Amino acid sequence: MMRTSTSLDSLATSQSLRDGETLISADESFELGFFSPGNSTRRYLGVWYRDISGNSTIVWVANREKPLQNMSGVLKFNEEGKLELFNDTNSTVWSSNISSKAVNNPIAQLLNSGNLVVKNGQDSNEDNFLWQSFDYPTDTYLPGMKLGWDLITGLERFVSCWKSEDDPAVGEYSEKVDRRGYPQVIKWKGSAIKKRVGPWTGLSFTGYPVSISRKLVTYEVMVNQKEVYYEYQLLDRSIYSIFRLTPLGSGQRLSWDRQTRSLLEVFARGEQDPCDNYALCGSNSICNMNGNMPTCQCLKGYVPKFPEQWNISYWSNDCVPRNESDCKNSNTDGFWKYTGLKLPDTSSSWFSTTTDLEECQVLCLKNCSCTAYASLDIRNGGSGCIHWYHSIIDLRLFSQGGDDLYVRVPASELGQGNNKKKLVGTTMGVIIFVLIIFVCVMIIKKSRAAREFFRKHYNYKVRNQSVDLPMFDFSVIANATEKFSSRKKLGEGGFGPVYKGTLTDGQEFAVKRLSKTSGQGSEEFKNEVALIAKLQHRNLVKLLGFCIQGEEKMLIYEYMQNRSLDSFIFDVTRRELLDWPKRFKIIGCIARGLLYLHQDSRLRIIHRDLKISNILLDGNLDPKISDFGLARALLGDQVEANTNIVAGTYGYMAPEYAVRGHFSVKSDVFSYGVIILEIVSGKKNREFSDPVNNHNLLGHAWRLWTEERALELLDEVLGELCTPSEVIRCIQVGLLCVQQRPKDRPDMSSVVLMLNGEKLLPKPKVPGFYTESDVTREADSLPTNHKLLSANGVSITVLEGR
Repeated sequence: MMRTSTSLDSLATSQSLRDGETLISADESFELGFFSPGNSTRRYLGVWYRDISGNSTIVWVANREKPLQNMSGVLKFNEEGKLELFNDTNSTVWSSNISSKAVNNPIAQLLNSGNLVVKNGQDSNEDNFLWQSFDYPTDTYLPGMKLGWDLITGLERFVSCWKSEDDPAVGEYSEKVDRRGYPQVIKWKGSAIKKRVGPWTGLSFTGYPVSISRKLVTYEVMVNQKEVYYEYQLLDRSIYSIFRLTPLGSGQRLSWDRQTRSLLEVFARGEQDPCDNYALCGSNSICNMNGNMPTCQCLKGYVPKFPEQWNISYWSNDCVPRNESDCKNSNTDGFWKYTGLKLPDTSSSWFSTTTDLEECQVLCLKNCSCTAYASLDIRNGGSGCIHWYHSIIDLRLFSQGGDDLYVRVPASELGQGNNKKKLVGTTMGVIIFVLIIFVCVMIIKKSRAAREFFRKHYNYKVRNQSVDLPMFDFSVIANATEKFSSRKKLGEGGFGPVYKGTLTDGQEFAVKRLSKTSGQGSEEFKNEVALIAKLQHRNLVKLLGFCIQGEEKMLIYEYMQNRSLDSFIFDVTRRELLDWPKRFKIIGCIARGLLYLHQDSRLRIIHRDLKISNILLDGNLDPKISDFGLARALLGDQVEANTNIVAGTYGYMAPEYAVRGHFSVKSDVFSYGVIILEIVSGKKNREFSDPVNNHNLLGHAWRLWTEERALELLDEVLGELCTPSEVIRCIQVGLLCVQQRPKDRPDMSSVVLMLNGEKLLPKPKVPGFYTESDVTREADSLPTNHKLLSANGVSITVLEGR
């Protein structure tokens, strides 16, 4: 930031402030002047801490959207008494919004608080401002600044991050006060809620159970018919302390010593883990971090709305009441106390500062829509009352600190039902138990029959695993595909042709029919039925069943309306249908599917043929990993294995697998990294060629990264309709995944956190196979007993209609 020389204590009507001059606060804490942020040459008018260097000390910017292109800026009053900033052509680039009050010899002053104010020169009232910068914050929340609403004028005061460290323009993150219900602070990313900082509970914000500034600041919350705002003041006058919202969306509390101007503390307040993300677990549930992974649990008296999705860790579809409350008699309901929680979203709440906790419970029981209550202020044993109505959203459990919440549940959930209810419950339990036993017997019989079928036809032993897939009649499949009509054909690969089928009830499916000439189809068939049948995840294509009749062998899958991802990404016209938000979502969904295979499924599954054409898209363009014919399971604590038959697709295979037949979860990670770079760029790894450097896509991405030009990799059809920070993060994660050595690559649990977090990522090392000559040279060095199979023999090529 360029320093200035000439200083003023105030700016009067007849004066002006030019580039090279500053306005200084009375205690010399702050300066108003012109600066260039970071490496930028553009000029801005702003306020910063005096004698402290760095962008983090710039607390306010006037012309953040309209920078000056040279050092000719001038700040002065116009004839109407408005403070205006002019450029070299004498055009206005910024103006103070003076109200209609009479302006008499206005002056501009920089107060000791860092607040730039305009007031009448003859007005003795020091707080009677015509205009103040504190009403228009940028990325910094200063002591004495109000964050919230003036309900009389409709003015909303909120902080919004810079676009980058070199550009003060409005970025994508903001923190605002939501005045619905009990006012709370919310962090937004564009128009989406990113995180709830929550309301102030007397000791801390509910989103941060341990107050980060209890000894430094005191907060004031004002809620009346005129104003709704939060404000804080410093308790320790020997320091400076500010809150700053960074371009990446994380919050920072920075403190400096007033005398030495030395930095004392930087406290980061970003999303620390997935549970910080708003409503990760849906409604009526609690998010809890179990190690590095989030888990969700329904509240007492609630059950998952869709249990089958809940069981595969897809939690966003909410929990619903197990038993409806009988609200005619409030005595039939009670409350279950939770401790150590982040209190729920208060946008649909009611509150009272005078009602105590006992009366709070009574009032909640009288209202059928009231689902929970808590103390408004937790100091001194608690005071005040807050009610929540209908669904309870965005709860999480803290290991330390947190608040108490009382959740309403029917008496039956608390063990308070009468004897008649207990008798009915016992009777129903016995009936259900008998039914379960009956169903289990039928499943066991069916499973034994299926295992015997496989032993008889394939000499294949299913190791203590039951084959629970339904077996379809051949006639049903033939009728559903119009006797395997060419009109129903979707594609063909090494296994055989793929057809679309439609059952009489309208259900659509895809069927892979084993070709008589297939060399690997029989093995693939057995592998998918015995191994993949039990995998259940929303980002994996579901195997619905199989069909065996004579020489006919078929696999039946759910039908994916939009076919494979490569038919979009690499198509000249259809690629435009996948904008950046869709691509970013696809990248994240594939990661979660792989994480399930590698870590969360019953067996550790290595896909071994992960590529963009094996990612299918449903009607909503949500991705699902398909084609598990080459997949292998690692048992027990096994994390890697070797094979003499390397099967897969060049351009996606990791070096250690292509050369030595060594595969592990890290070989899938390499393939995933290639997919990320292909999705970002819209280019194929093998077909991309840099004629100067002989680089494939990996080498091209690596060169751009090292030259700090990573954004040039972005698919040109996306233009500027993307989030640069997300694009760069994806490219960095992709390069981390394709590093030469397996031990340098992250595992998929780390990848998921990297994609969804805001923390700094490690620097990637040189990728493997980043030139075409690498692939050819390594393939030529294979030992004679090391057999390499062509990918064409094991993959489906989708046929597109013309």
